[in-house]
Amino acid sequence: MDVLSSRVLLRPIDLAATQQFYRDVLQLAVAREFGPAQQPGMVFFLGNGLLEVSGHRPPGKPSTLVLWLQVRDVQAELEQLTARGATVQREARKENWGLIEAWIQDPDGTRIVLVQVPEGHPIRRDVREP
Repeated sequence: MDVLSSRVLLRPIDLAATQQFYRDVLQLAVAREFGPAQQPGMVFFLGNGLLEVSGHRPPGKPSTLVLWLQVRDVQAELEQLTARGATVQREARKENWGLIEAWIQDPDGTRIVLVQVPEGHPIRRDVREP
């Protein structure tokens, strides 16, 4: 398989509220908008990937999507996000695997894991031989 591009698709119950959250609370840049003016889809830049928020799913059907977003400073991001209306599901803490993680969720119930990779963590080390 020769993959040329990819994106994560999110089908929310409340399209407008979910798009507003990613645009205004997380402040993700919009890569493009498409579709009908009354229910446009939006594609957001998401680090080295894309997140498309379009369409919908029926009420009562929970989201199974989890977004993993690496940030420089989890605590600083939590403070900014809560000031803009994000709901913290779990405060930042160091996990057994060494990463610092906090959890928030979008208005649709999709869990977002904010991750900080501390100095000295194996992800940061170059394990290639010189």
